[in-house]
Amino acid sequence: MPTVYSVIRRPLITEKALITRETEGSLVFEVAANATKTEVKQAVELLFKVKVASIRTASVLGKERRRGRYAGYVPDWKKAYVRLKAGEKVPDFAAEL
Repeated sequence: MPTVYSVIRRPLITEKALITRETEGSLVFEVAANATKTEVKQAVELLFKVKVASIRTASVLGKERRRGRYAGYVPDWKKAYVRLKAGEKVPDFAAEL
């Protein structure tokens, strides 16, 4: 298995992610593009010492960005919605938001 930090890049702290956390009890992370659900589950359980119930992943296509006459693309990336088992405590970084 790759290292925990090569699988989980960063937590996503957006308005949609905060609503998802409150309504569904799910945390949202940006993960490596080639990470599988099993690798994400193991990384979250190891890093935050919680039990994971389910994981949903979504691949996000990069958008075109322009600076004047120059155009480029933001790279593609992947996000994971991680639902914790009932009774599990939300990690500290997400509890303070």
